[in-house]
Amino acid sequence: MKVAITSSGDQLSALVDRRFGRCNYFVFFDTETGETEILANPHTDHLEGAGVAAVGLVAERGVKKVVSGEFGAKVKSLFDQLQIQLISVPNQEQSVAEIIGLLRKQ
Repeated sequence: MKVAITSSGDQLSALVDRRFGRCNYFVFFDTETGETEILANPHTDHLEGAGVAAVGLVAERGVKKVVSGEFGAKVKSLFDQLQIQLISVPNQEQSVAEIIGLLRKQ
């Protein structure tokens, strides 16, 4: 299963970004192959619609689960329609690597 994790930096040691649509990076992790890909978020500087555009970006990659700090109401509705699970990370000090470690144990 493909998972998208919002990241504050371009390393797995970076913290999970609290923002979904305006996160700095997306880390795509495949739970079946263990592959990871880090992609700069091209929608960070959008004046409007960053969240909606980011939904399209992760959906195009076949993601079934998204991990982030927070999600806006519009984004939640779109993900519900696409049947993509959202996971909010309450701990602001969790790294992307820690999240991937938890996903590997599932």
